[in-house]
Amino acid sequence: MKKGIHPDYHVVDVKMTDGTVYQTRTTWGKEGDTLTLDIDPSVHPAWTGGSSRLMDTGGRVSKFKKKYEGLGF
Repeated sequence: MKKGIHPDYHVVDVKMTDGTVYQTRTTWGKEGDTLTLDIDPSVHPAWTGGSSRLMDTGGRVSKFKKKYEGLGF
């Protein structure tokens, strides 16, 4: 491998929304920095199974549902 072209890979602290902190290796920031998350798996609906609202911009979702209504959607 060529020297001097790869980013520095080091340990940083990641602070979750509930205050817990864990260490991981990354190219983000500098050695010892703290990455504070606004959204993480403990609060995001994609991981918690929460309901999400689907925005129907310009009737696209309605148009899709109408077009494929006979296929079991």
